[in-house]
Amino acid sequence: MTIAVLFGAKSFEHEISVVSAIALKKVLNSEIVYIFCDYDRNFYLIPTDKINSKRFSSGEYKKDKSLYLKNGGFFYKKAFGEGQVSCDFMINLVHGSDGEDGKLSSMLDFYSIPYIGPRIEGSCVSYNKLLTKLYAKEVGVHVLDYQVLRKNSEDLIKIPFPFIIKPLRLGSSIGIGIVKEASELSYALDVAFEFDDTVLVEPFISGVKEYNLAGCYAKKYLFSIIEEPQKEEFLDFNKKYLDFSRTKRVNEAELSQALEEDIKESFSKLYNPLFLGALIRCDFFIIDGKVYLNEINPIPGSMANYLFDDFNSVIESLSQNLPSQINVPKEYKYINSIQAAKGK
Repeated sequence: MTIAVLFGAKSFEHEISVVSAIALKKVLNSEIVYIFCDYDRNFYLIPTDKINSKRFSSGEYKKDKSLYLKNGGFFYKKAFGEGQVSCDFMINLVHGSDGEDGKLSSMLDFYSIPYIGPRIEGSCVSYNKLLTKLYAKEVGVHVLDYQVLRKNSEDLIKIPFPFIIKPLRLGSSIGIGIVKEASELSYALDVAFEFDDTVLVEPFISGVKEYNLAGCYAKKYLFSIIEEPQKEEFLDFNKKYLDFSRTKRVNEAELSQALEEDIKESFSKLYNPLFLGALIRCDFFIIDGKVYLNEINPIPGSMANYLFDDFNSVIESLSQNLPSQINVPKEYKYINSIQAAKGK
């Protein structure tokens, strides 16, 4: 089995995607081919044995084989004709915009390329934190109170101190700030508005327990362990990525069977049907014995491989149960009938 990993793209989380792609090389047992999308949205075939972070930061990747898209996959020019990048399926490993907002899902669907990753609807819902809240409430999953604030708006924040401010369409804890008193508000808004013109305001609950669960559906639900990440005030960028890249320690949560079942039930309500074909991670809070959704991560860092006992079997099972597109017959019955009627 050959897996193509698509990563990079035009995103604030571009570098995280590169780190995730390199990490998969160490955990996937299958043959891997790497397709890199640079900040200018050009595609390159990266030699698997030469992939490292410096190749991208130095621009050396531009010497690699340039790719272009056609129906069925990625292609490259040869001295005579063209060649195709051979793979059984693709993993969309582009974090943030392009990868998680639906652009690449649309592209891969349009060109009939089989892939593991969120489809268009799931991407749109999970990328926008307001839509995530509305969707969660619709399927019966608890969410914290919230308020949406647009840049240059004169609306007053109604959430009492302390609260947390998040860019509406961004992940990886980038641009997030905790506001404990009025003097901290202006700076936190300035930081968040650097990344988005709209922010989400939520209550900040000090010491709240957070739990992460990854999984997918392949004839049955395949769940990871439930992780209780170590954090200080909140799980910031360094804790998510820099600490993890050094230690790779995972803290399995100690929960009652009832709470474990509640978390898995909430995950299932969120997953099906919008995220069929994807391996996602949902982050939850537990407050007064109730499970609340914090966020849906449709393309988790390194595909959350560190949460699974047998990550390779999960990927293989999911790849064999990807959503299929509806077959549209190639016909012009309606037009032909019109022309026939006119001919009479």
